[in-house]
Amino acid sequence: MTSARALQGDDAGPDGIGGQSWRDAVVTMIPALRAFAWSLSHNSSDADDLVQDTLIKAWTHRDKFEVGTNLRAWLFTILRNTYYTAVVRRRREVRDETGAYAATLSTPPTQDWSLAMRSLQTALAQLPDENREALILVGAAGLSYEEAAEVCGCALGTIKSRVNRARARLLKIMDAEDASDAFAGDIHASQPASPNL
Repeated sequence: MTSARALQGDDAGPDGIGGQSWRDAVVTMIPALRAFAWSLSHNSSDADDLVQDTLIKAWTHRDKFEVGTNLRAWLFTILRNTYYTAVVRRRREVRDETGAYAATLSTPPTQDWSLAMRSLQTALAQLPDENREALILVGAAGLSYEEAAEVCGCALGTIKSRVNRARARLLKIMDAEDASDAFAGDIHASQPASPNL
């Protein structure tokens, strides 16, 4: 049986979350939270702020977490809700719906993998929000379809459909038959042709 103390202290004993303390279980999820935050905000600094806000909210409201439920889905839901609340607030302050201003703040990549990554980011940005979100949750963050459906507050079939549509559209945008084709094409296109000897 889990004690209340285990959920409230840094150094409290295991709380039944994979044998880890609540704090340790949350800390192990920070990389996945940061990846999801970046996929939403497309900015490293904003992603860090979003993760920090999520961790503060999770810590402040840790007594509301129900032991035995999915901690990862709970944290992703907090992060997602925090992001969309901020988006609504920012819409009143800054107008950049097309991303034209944000695009002027970038610098051209200098490495091959950066070019491939930039191409993927550009393609992801063209997906509808709900499809991109579902693809990132399942494909990048490693959530199961069930967990992603819980985070997004929709049916399991809806998440599966969104991920499927996102994958198909992403490949079409990147003019590839599969993901390895998309990256290989970008990398080869960025290399100068070798001179004829």
